[in-house]
Amino acid sequence: MDSLEAFKAAQAKRADLSEEARGWGIDEEFISRLVDTFYLRIQAHPDLGPVFNDRIGENWPVHLAKMKRFWESIALRTALYEGKPMETHKGLEAARPMHFSQWLVLWEDVLTELAPSDDARNYLLERARSMGTRLAKGRFGNDVEI
Repeated sequence: MDSLEAFKAAQAKRADLSEEARGWGIDEEFISRLVDTFYLRIQAHPDLGPVFNDRIGENWPVHLAKMKRFWESIALRTALYEGKPMETHKGLEAARPMHFSQWLVLWEDVLTELAPSDDARNYLLERARSMGTRLAKGRFGNDVEI
């Protein structure tokens, strides 16, 4: 397979995955609502709020827009997100391993409340678990458990 064929195959696979996610009820409107709800709860959380607020400060609108692009890229394969999550999370001096676990519990709670289907909930929860584990290990080393 040459590079053009490989590119076309990858594009077709991305389109199939996006269509599947949309079939579960994941769309831009849902992702926007999910991100807005989740980060409102993050800001109010007694442990997570200070970590995020210290880092983000007054830039919540910018952060929310970035997170919406991120989750659209993950769920709908849009490739809109351009960032370096590992680099960003390595710079969070106030973050501790427990914060990654708390983040994941809060994410699961919001997904359980808002997800349009069990498939959507399970898909986005698994993506978050995988990312959270990688980010925590990247920040704290391979021995960390979340």
